[in-house]
Formats: sequence, structure tokens, C-alpha cells
Amino acid sequence: MNKLQRLLQSKILILTICAAGIGGTFQYGYNISIINAPTSYIQTFMNETWLERTGVPLESNVILLLWSFTVSAYPLGGLTGAVVAGPMAIMLGRKMSLLLNNAFVIIAAVLSGFSRMAKSFEMIMLSRFFTGVNAGVSMNIQPMYLAESAPKKLRGAVALTSASFTALGLVLGQVVGLRELLGGEESWPFLLASNVVPALIQLTALPWFPESPRYLLIDRGDEESCISALQKLRGNSDLSAELEEMLAEQAAVKGQRAKNPCELFQNPALRWQLTSIVVLSSAMQLCGNDSMYFYAAYVFQEAGIPQDKIPYVVIGTGSCELITSVTCNMIIDYAGRRPLLLGGYIFMAGWAIVFMVALSQQTQISWMPYLSMACIFAYILSFGIGPAGVTGVLPTEVFDQMSRPAAYMICGSLLWFNLFLVGTAFPFIVKSLEHFCYIPFLVVCICTALYVGFFLPETKGKSFLEISEEFKKRNFKAKTRAAFYKGPEEIKSTML
Repeated sequence: MNKLQRLLQSKILILTICAAGIGGTFQYGYNISIINAPTSYIQTFMNETWLERTGVPLESNVILLLWSFTVSAYPLGGLTGAVVAGPMAIMLGRKMSLLLNNAFVIIAAVLSGFSRMAKSFEMIMLSRFFTGVNAGVSMNIQPMYLAESAPKKLRGAVALTSASFTALGLVLGQVVGLRELLGGEESWPFLLASNVVPALIQLTALPWFPESPRYLLIDRGDEESCISALQKLRGNSDLSAELEEMLAEQAAVKGQRAKNPCELFQNPALRWQLTSIVVLSSAMQLCGNDSMYFYAAYVFQEAGIPQDKIPYVVIGTGSCELITSVTCNMIIDYAGRRPLLLGGYIFMAGWAIVFMVALSQQTQISWMPYLSMACIFAYILSFGIGPAGVTGVLPTEVFDQMSRPAAYMICGSLLWFNLFLVGTAFPFIVKSLEHFCYIPFLVVCICTALYVGFFLPETKGKSFLEISEEFKKRNFKAKTRAAFYKGPEEIKSTML
């Protein structure tokens, strides 16, 4: 409770979180969900535009191909954003990178907003690419900025707000996409362009808040600005212990430059850190949570929910993720990172089994659709309580200041590549495995749970230097053991 009181006392920190989140990871969730409502309208627009240009309508498979390009442009942009996020964070700083990142979404909003007027569906594709770039940058830089700005005891909770804003964006995108609001046939260009509003809010609010104190001290060597930023973020708290810890980290990386991803892979001192983020970042998309949304409409329809009411029920799935991410945010600095990750993946594995059984019996047993519906909500709740948020916090905690931007580049690239991979492969998995399509996701959940249980150390309440030392012991454990063993000693005497 004392931690919560300290958080409430630090109004600047709370406002910084909101200013960073609304134009940051909020956009990722929002832009994923707003594209779903106008799917049929955009496909009709593509056909009508082509008919006007050539006098020949598009075949249905060509429309589907063009729509696939439009959808694929988002993760492709996200991958591009993840790659440029590292250099941006190093050269421009965390806060300035987030501010400049809004330029991508403003360009995207202009393109999509005027696409129907210009009679160009290519503008929508380009718009989705720029929207993806914006999401790719924010998904990497926002958790880094917030974790570096937070006090040690609240670092997990503050960094985890990135996941809460993603879930909030997802829900609001579903709400705004309703037919009664902007999801109608006449208003879909305004729906796609509505992502400019969070960007303008961030451009107005974020300049008033400080840069990451760690970036100012360790990257720029500006101790005076670092102290000023800390005073704004902490209020009247004693800063001596925190500043001393930062100075110790600055001394530990003195003379080093920011590393690139290739250097991380080549460095044996970062072996376990890198393995951990590769496993967890890959599992984030390969665990099948996003694919649950694919099944949602079908399962709800089978449960007897009227077709026109399904969009309202689907909002409930996004609300589940929001509720659990906020809950996780409140308990992460009490429960720790490992229990939340471990519990999340174990529960997801269990619900995957129940879901496949329920799907296979959907037509045989009358109450099975309701069990399937419960599984969808339970699976999303299990994902939100741990993997959804904790995964984004770990790269900040397990890497030092010089390695952190490159680590987020690797995480972000894996996240977007796997999002594209699952989106492309899942329809084929469903076709080949039918009701047992969740077997690959089940395997991923079990393997990730085993890795977390056996190999991932707890980082709760530890300084960045303490975490680095713990991983250093793991990385050089084999060499240390070898150093103690000198081989068989020479026998000096045969005397008994």
C-alpha cells in the first residue's frame, strides 16, 4: 500500500506515463482493432475503384490478395519501426523519439482520410505501413523510457503500463469501430484517420515532461539535467541513493558505446539475457492469443448470439485483456515477474486443451459452444495477467544502458515477424488440423513455461547492476567451474 501511496504522490510520474502511453503503445492496440470493422467496405471500395479505372471488376481472389497486402503492410511497417527504434533512442533520446514518431501516424491519417476522395486504395496500403512504423517504434521505446524514469520499487508497474495502454487502445478501437460511431459505410475513412487524435494529444502533452534520467546521465553524461529530471519525477523524495546507483552504472559502462544487435549475439556475457528475451518475445506472438480473436465471432455465433450483437460481445474480449493488464500492473511488484509469466503460460496451456476438446464437440453437445466461449475469455485473461505485460518489461531490466536499445530492436523485430508469421500461417493450420489447430500454440506455451521455470531469474526489486551481476554468474558459470578444476594432480609419492 505504501508503494501505491508513493505513486499517487508523484503526479508528474503518473502524467508522464499517460502522455507517453496515449501516443505510444495505445496506437498499437488501436490500429490493430480499427481495421476490422470496415473490412467489407474497403474491399468494395477496391473493386469500385478498379472498375472506374479499367472498366473491368476485380475477381474475388484478387480482392482477397489486395486485402492481404493491406493487412500485411502493418506488421511490415512494425518490423521497420522496430529496426529504426534502437538508433532513434540512442541518437535522439527516449522522449524526442516518441515525439517524432507521431509524424508517421499523422502521414498515415492524411493518406487514409483522403483515400476515398482520391479514389486510391494504394493510399490505404501505404497508410497501414506508416501506422505500423509508428507502432514498431513506440512498442520499443515507450517501455524503455518509462522503466528508466521509474523508481526501482515501482519499475515493473510503471513499465507494464505499456501493456495497459495497448489493451486500452484495442478496446477503444473496437468501440469506435461500431456501426453507430465510425464503423459505417460512409464514415470508414474517418475511422482509419482517427488515430491522429492520440498523436496530437501526445505532441501537446509530452514536451512538458522530463527525458529519461538514465539516458541523460549515462548516455549524455549530463548529471545536472539528470538531477533536474529526477526532481521533477520524484517530487520531494531523497534522491541520493538512486543517483548513487545511476553513477555506479555509469562507471560500469564508462568508455563503452551503444551496442548493435550483432554485438549482442557475439558477446558471451549476454548469452542468457539474449536467450531469455528471444524465447519470451517469440512466445508472445506464437502463444495463440491473437488467434483467439479469429475464432471469437464463430464461437459466439454458435452460442446463439445474434449476428448483429456479436461486435458488442467481441468488445468483451478486449475488455478482458484490459482488466487483466491493469490487474497485473497492480501486482507485478508484489508477485514478481516469474510467477506471473509461469502462471500465465501454464493456464494458457490448460485452456488450449479444453478449447480444442470443446471445438471438436461443438456440434455434438448443446452446451459446448458456451464452454468454447468461456475458453476464449479465460485464454485472453491468462495472457493478460502475465505474458502480455511482463515480456515488455524484461529487456529493460536484464540489459545495461549500452545494450538496451539493441535488445529492444531484437525483441521488436521478433514480435512483428512472428505476428506476420502467425497471421499468414494460421488459416492453413486451421485447414489442416481443424479442431486441433491449437496444438502448435499448446507446445509453445508448455516450452515457454518450462524455460521460465528452470532458467529465468527473478528481477523484482533489484537494481540494474544487481540483475547484471546475477546474469554474469550464469553466463560464466561453466568457465568458473573449469577454473577451479586443474586436472589430476601429479603424484609425488607412492608411499601409503
